[in-house]
Amino acid sequence: MPAYLPLAEAAVVLALLASGVFFMTGLLTGVWKYRCIWTSDASEAPYYVNTAHRASLLYAFAALVLMHFAAVSPWSTTVNLIAVAVPVFFFGFAVGTYVVHGFLRDTDNQFEQPHVLGPFELPPFVVRGSMWLLIVGEVGGFGVLFVGFVARLAGLV
Repeated sequence: MPAYLPLAEAAVVLALLASGVFFMTGLLTGVWKYRCIWTSDASEAPYYVNTAHRASLLYAFAALVLMHFAAVSPWSTTVNLIAVAVPVFFFGFAVGTYVVHGFLRDTDNQFEQPHVLGPFELPPFVVRGSMWLLIVGEVGGFGVLFVGFVARLAGLV
């Protein structure tokens, strides 16, 4: 591991661990995706199986971006850990949602009303509220790290 990534920094460790989990999830959902393609008459995987596969791989690399920004952040260990943990939680929440919809094959658009989850309907405020929390958590978490990096570059911290 490069010297600029101290293992003692909890945020760095969390981000690297998350990257590994998302990458493995991407690989395993890729196996699931191709299994669906092989067994489908139309040679297609369900929409959210594809989405889970692609999102997991993208989030693996997004977690590496978080790791590097946390490694150079001037903020405290606690602030960095929260700034990494919140987006990582929401990355996982999103992938989990895609996996559930892929397994249930209940929709090809989770935002279409009525919002379905298997045989259940979710109230619109649950879906909208989840999305707003995800937006605030992901943008806010990275924003804290990015502002710290820019402040360090500018010599403000």
